[in-house]
Amino acid sequence: MSAPAAISKKVDSLRSQIRHHNYQYHVLDDPEIPDAEYDRLVRELQKLESEYPELITQDSPTQRVGGEPVKSFGTIQHLIPMLSLENAFSEDELRDFHRRVTDRLGIDKGAELSYAAEPKLDGAAVSLLYQDGKLVRGATRGDGTTGEDITHNVRTIDAVPLSLIGNDFPTTLEVRGEVFMPRAGFNAFNEKAKKNGEKTFVNPRNAAAGSLRQLDPRLTAERPLDIYVYSVGQVDGGVVPPRHSEILDRLGGWGFKVCPERKVVTGIDGCLKFYSDIGRRRDSLAYDIDGVVYKVNRLDYQERLGFVSRAPRWAIAHKFPAQEELTVVRDIEFQVGRTGAVTPVARLEPVFVGGVTVSNATLHNMDELHRKDVRVGDTVIVRRAGDVIPEVVKIVPERRPKRTRKVGAPTKCPVCGSAVVREKDEAVARCTGGLFCAAQRAEALKHFVSRRAMDIDGLGSKLIEQLVSTDRIRTPADLFDLTKDELMDLERMGAKSAENLLESIERSKHTTLPRFLYALGIREVGEATASSLASHYGKLVAVMGANEAELQEVPDVGPVVASRVRAFFAEIHNREVIQRLVESGVTWPESEPAPKSEEGKLHGKTFVLTGTLGGMSRHEAKDRIQAAGGKVTGTVSKNTDFLVAGDKAGSKLTKAQNLEIAILNEVQLEKLLSDQ
Repeated sequence: MSAPAAISKKVDSLRSQIRHHNYQYHVLDDPEIPDAEYDRLVRELQKLESEYPELITQDSPTQRVGGEPVKSFGTIQHLIPMLSLENAFSEDELRDFHRRVTDRLGIDKGAELSYAAEPKLDGAAVSLLYQDGKLVRGATRGDGTTGEDITHNVRTIDAVPLSLIGNDFPTTLEVRGEVFMPRAGFNAFNEKAKKNGEKTFVNPRNAAAGSLRQLDPRLTAERPLDIYVYSVGQVDGGVVPPRHSEILDRLGGWGFKVCPERKVVTGIDGCLKFYSDIGRRRDSLAYDIDGVVYKVNRLDYQERLGFVSRAPRWAIAHKFPAQEELTVVRDIEFQVGRTGAVTPVARLEPVFVGGVTVSNATLHNMDELHRKDVRVGDTVIVRRAGDVIPEVVKIVPERRPKRTRKVGAPTKCPVCGSAVVREKDEAVARCTGGLFCAAQRAEALKHFVSRRAMDIDGLGSKLIEQLVSTDRIRTPADLFDLTKDELMDLERMGAKSAENLLESIERSKHTTLPRFLYALGIREVGEATASSLASHYGKLVAVMGANEAELQEVPDVGPVVASRVRAFFAEIHNREVIQRLVESGVTWPESEPAPKSEEGKLHGKTFVLTGTLGGMSRHEAKDRIQAAGGKVTGTVSKNTDFLVAGDKAGSKLTKAQNLEIAILNEVQLEKLLSDQ
């Protein structure tokens, strides 16, 4: 028997009241009723839903907790990447950022440019996806492209609305924010854990991140988590205001909690005043922060400024001064990186700095080691700033023991015994062992298989180190003739794992030229440079055959990068490895070189992808469009030139049709790309 209409109406009324009071309490911090009255409303709703279970909906306030534990975290591909921010640690670095912004916008650096400023919370970044105003998904930031599905946990956070307020929100709305544990809640939780003999958290940041990664949502619900949202990602079926500050205001109206300390400031002086003010009040805030974030307020300016690699050009994090501590140097060792760089590392008496225990610190290079004159036995000041690798700042001379010895540069590689040399104009000493050096070999392979390179899932560090230590893998090409039997002989590798890895290796053969160039591990060639080389030349053979002068015609490639690229491809050994990779079936789409006078035939054209493409993945389509000079965004607007529509295209297609934007199917896109 279905519920009477009066009961259904009563349930709707209770839910509406509870959502209103949640908003007043968690978002506005202005409760209208006492806790006892709020509890009475919730109990009444629970009673009616118990009597009429058919009335229960996923967005009901009673459904925040109650789901069964999940067995593992699924993965979520972010519709628009969750980018990291460039850091500034000084006023000069911040002024350099402002100068770059004004230069790129073509405005006077003294112009009254507005920035949206807010504290940089020390928590865990998350993405929340709403469809028709209902929360349907929550995800961690992960690597910025792929995160973990934590929907079952974000639902337990009272400040996360399960349903949005009002009716003017977009059909699809992705919101980004920072989940954190307030100091009071952190202290209370730890006190309770101590009394019960349970494990305590080291700091609020770890507490927030660990709470979101509980398989059982009931455990997360016991943690005093909170959230402030700070931006939007994917937006379809609606529009957001043209300024970042106005977007935050709108989000607040839809039921989200936004940081009350946010402010719009003018120019670099306004940024510095905000930074100084927040810094003075830092210890009195209810939550931990590690700096301030500034974002160019106008969205059209943000779009013009664009991105570099994995960070926006229109935003920066201004970090507070690093935290420092004293400790003692136990030993100084030398590590060998994937490019052969031999780096001195100080092994320290463990010391608690900035919320973590530090036992190692970088000494950067031999010049720095000698300039600071760090020796075994010295008492040193160690600095840790945010996520930056801990470093030795300086020694404390008056605490130096007698008979210490100055540390000299190694003449032999500590891993392979090859000679260590230092080029005339370089601060870094390097092992000459190349791929013969196991340290370089292992690190080069780890880079080759990484997600942003060849993306071979399941081939982790431990497995690579096993394959290198047995001399089974000497070059990346050796990966492609591994057998199931060989893999099953390795530690912790069963038949199913071996099959999955071989399938992943097989899938990786279909890549893109920018990814392949990046995977090769050429010194100075990151993702952005690899993309520029691929876009400029179109074909690998053209990149390999270019001389230094020709390479410098590529945007962002200067003399140093050109010399690195030329030297890499001049090595016969590297050419042999590339040939073996191609013979193993590694392949990618190629195109004609970009015209000399242009950055690509699609330069200046903006594309949006929607639906499922049959002949290529969305990622491959994006890479090919960018290689031809085009720009790919996630939102349809009047600035969009082409919408590429695959199967099951949704609201983006409708919006593009309403805006009279050119619609391409996959065949038409392929023709457009082939004509480049």
